[in-house]
Amino acid sequence: MHLLLNFIDRVDYTSYEDLYTHFKINVPDNFNFAYDVVDVYAEKDPKKEALVWCDDNDEKHIFTFKDLSLASKRTANFLKMHGIQKGDRVQLMLRRRYEFWFFLLALHRIGAIAVPATNMLSAADLEYRFNAAEIKMVVAYDDPAMQKEIETARAKSPSVETLVAVGQPRQGWTSFYDDYEICASKFERPTGENEIKNDDIMVIYFTSGTSSNPKMVAHTFTYPLGHIVTAKYWQNVVDGGRHLTVAETGWAKALWGKIYGQWLAGSAVFTYDMNTFIPGKLLEKMADYKITTFCAPPTVYRYLLQHDISKYDLSSLTYCVTAGEALNVDIYNRWFEKTGHRLREGYGQTEVTLSEGNYPWMDPHPGSMGKPSPGYRIEIVRPDGTPCDDEEVGEIIIKIDGGKPFGMFGGYYKDPERTEKVFEGGVYHTGDTAWRDKDGYCWFIGRTDDLIKSSGYRISPFEVEEVLLKHPAVMEVAVTGVEDPSRGQAIKATIVLQKGFNASKELAKDIQLFTKKVAASYKSPRIIDFVTELPKTISGKIRRASIREKDKQDQQKSDAEKAN
Repeated sequence: MHLLLNFIDRVDYTSYEDLYTHFKINVPDNFNFAYDVVDVYAEKDPKKEALVWCDDNDEKHIFTFKDLSLASKRTANFLKMHGIQKGDRVQLMLRRRYEFWFFLLALHRIGAIAVPATNMLSAADLEYRFNAAEIKMVVAYDDPAMQKEIETARAKSPSVETLVAVGQPRQGWTSFYDDYEICASKFERPTGENEIKNDDIMVIYFTSGTSSNPKMVAHTFTYPLGHIVTAKYWQNVVDGGRHLTVAETGWAKALWGKIYGQWLAGSAVFTYDMNTFIPGKLLEKMADYKITTFCAPPTVYRYLLQHDISKYDLSSLTYCVTAGEALNVDIYNRWFEKTGHRLREGYGQTEVTLSEGNYPWMDPHPGSMGKPSPGYRIEIVRPDGTPCDDEEVGEIIIKIDGGKPFGMFGGYYKDPERTEKVFEGGVYHTGDTAWRDKDGYCWFIGRTDDLIKSSGYRISPFEVEEVLLKHPAVMEVAVTGVEDPSRGQAIKATIVLQKGFNASKELAKDIQLFTKKVAASYKSPRIIDFVTELPKTISGKIRRASIREKDKQDQQKSDAEKAN
């Protein structure tokens, strides 16, 4: 069973137009995912799979909805025991450990605010987050290096009262499992002044911060319902199946693919808590656990395609989607050739749910992020706000004059200025650029500040990267603009090489000549920098802003040396 008909009028649609026109969410009063989804499954179908989990240490578990209902109630009692109340902010640093689901659901039960974060953050990153969100408790797994960073940040973060260790105990920390076992497995839904309302804040995710300090995106308790479209109609999850989204819980994409929409649509969530990403191991898990639907960024597909996929039994796989970066056409074609599955791209942000997608009834245009999702009235506009013509690049905006799309955030937490700016003119400014083809499909270009203006041309980094990735030596690449006195900006390619290739002036020249043969000459990079890795955000997106900032600093240093 799945619960979709508790929240939508119908499940089956005949076309994209039918879905876009008629899809509607019926929002209950005081909706709470823990009580109204997890507990309902636990009562009506207690043995139904919810979370299928494994790691690299041969540990594995299958949690039913009854298991998670009881575990999250115990965890809620643990949190209450340690002073957590409605509205308190609790930072979760649990990577992909199954306790993440215990704590997330427990916080929902209390009405406290979950603030997921990645294990990759430094003490400075953590200090910023602790103070910006006024974090009261930090829950982290037992990685001593990460725990040390947390302790360093805590010393300068007066709001943090309690550190909770999941796993091995640590001095100065509260051990979760020491208390969890004695906590009651009953937890009543709050009433009265502690009653949880639809517009209460449920979760805060920090954005990746590609060009500034991360913003705090606040979503309310109705946010999970916005991901019905994400899971049922884009990821096309299977009732009784197993869905895998390769996201770590510190990234908002985890909430797109690791809990809400999937469970509403009846699919279990499969989670592989990997120590490091090893493509062959991931393919083994997909085969062993009979994954039915799969979502990953294009970079993951690129690495998987380095392996002989025919060696792995992926016969259970029914559907594959991708998001996070624009999809390279070559990856689309090679994945289809190897698996028979067409990659269906989608687009969204931390601030929203799936805003555009390639839906089941649509013939995907390789490289296109698809068409607007139900409830999203999207336009591509010029800097003056007027609509762009077909094939004209502009900013993606979302119209909200008739009400915000379901699942869109209400604003940035404790930041009215940024909130006002992003909703300037009565629309939501995504800060992303795209163009629309004559069939209504949208094509991602990049962030507004990523566009390169060279010799009068406006050049998308992605379209240059797409060409460069066809060269056999190029594994990963980031394209940026650098100041140039004659062109305004010159194109720079920062490249990670495939194994077996060595950086050299000859190889750089070969790559430049290759680009000129495949694309317009003005798109050929004038500067090539070979590196061992690209700077990335905590969510794995290439951080072009870091490359631009380093180039700017290097130029300033060079100018200063010349002046002296």
